[in-house]
Amino acid sequence: MIERKKYLDKLISKKENGLVKVITGIRRCGKSYLLFNIYKTYLKSIGIEDENIIALALDDDENIRYRNPLELGAYIRSRIADDSKIYYVFLDEIQKVVTIQNPYIEGVEDKISFVDVVLGLMKRDNVDIYVTGSNSKMLSSDVLTEFRGRGDEVRVNPLSFEEFYHAYPSDKRDAWQEYYTYGGLPLILTKKSHEEKANYLQALFDTIYISDIMERNKIAYEKSTLDDILNIISSSVGSLTNTTKIANTFKSERQITISANTVGKYLSFFIDAFMVYKAERYDVKGRKYIGSSLKYYFSDIGLRNARLNFRQQEENHIMENIIYNELCNRQFSVDVGVVEYCYKDENKKSKRAQLEIDFVANKGSKRYYIQSALTVGDEEKRRQEVRSLNRVGDSFKKIVVVKDNIIPWHDDKGILYIGIEQFLLSELAMDI
Repeated sequence: MIERKKYLDKLISKKENGLVKVITGIRRCGKSYLLFNIYKTYLKSIGIEDENIIALALDDDENIRYRNPLELGAYIRSRIADDSKIYYVFLDEIQKVVTIQNPYIEGVEDKISFVDVVLGLMKRDNVDIYVTGSNSKMLSSDVLTEFRGRGDEVRVNPLSFEEFYHAYPSDKRDAWQEYYTYGGLPLILTKKSHEEKANYLQALFDTIYISDIMERNKIAYEKSTLDDILNIISSSVGSLTNTTKIANTFKSERQITISANTVGKYLSFFIDAFMVYKAERYDVKGRKYIGSSLKYYFSDIGLRNARLNFRQQEENHIMENIIYNELCNRQFSVDVGVVEYCYKDENKKSKRAQLEIDFVANKGSKRYYIQSALTVGDEEKRRQEVRSLNRVGDSFKKIVVVKDNIIPWHDDKGILYIGIEQFLLSELAMDI
């Protein structure tokens, strides 16, 4: 069993808080396992009896009658036999519950859905509700609004490198290479060969992710366009881009005319489904977001690599994507940093220039400036990597993460240099 302690702790902290716990995340990241195995095991360990855990997997054919919301509500209420005890209701694949016409009202459209069932159950003081969903309906950013402000989201991500490392069944020295190649979807750990892993990841696009997005957003014929946009952003991970640039790529390389607005709409579908994240550019000194260019990262690097048939394995861009995901896992809000400065050219004219910081990570009063670099073994390369950090001008922590397994050290400006594996294996490493 992969513990997934961070998510278990979140569920424990939200237990009996009066809200419906909505477990979201990209498909196949382990949401159902977290609820039906890990969290259920915890509840039983603290003395909760089986009869007080009402668990329904709505994608199971044994439970198809409960895809009718009226049948679902009636069944759950029939299981609540003792008003003095708390009942924990687990509804997996909640999107399987269909929306129906209210059978008690004729002539007027009055729909009943799973939302009505959940909101009705929440009026009972002794019911604690948890729902998961694995298609685009439940992977959407608007899911919490369905519960009218009474939803509490638990976002589940693919395995972090720390989780992957501890669960990795072979020589730990191979864990990093496996992770940056195949990513952290839990079932990857059960696959043996490259062919098995590649086929699994590539099939997810064809059979699940793209079809989910097309179904939710009612896209009938644009699959090839979605595929092309995915391929473009897969190739540009770690590079600044924007919707106009992507639209121009369609025109120049594919002889297809597509508007920047349409590209932006399709990108929002991927973001909404937790497949892709975006990082905006932030002017560190001006304290404002700037320009339309931004960076896109994949929520699972294995999916990105599979999308490109494992052809573009630039470890610097892959490292950057993994660091971005790790910072998000650690609950930071993450931007691409920009440091502007003035200088005089050879003609004594004032000029403005910009330097990039890979990540500006904020959480509460904490801020970290982070650069991803394959190596800083060469002094000129090191100076180049820290130019932007040295121009920030504040006292927040500055970190350079390198590929090599090094003993962490600080330069004379206080910048921390640390290896990627050590950085990923412990949150405390950020504050060495």
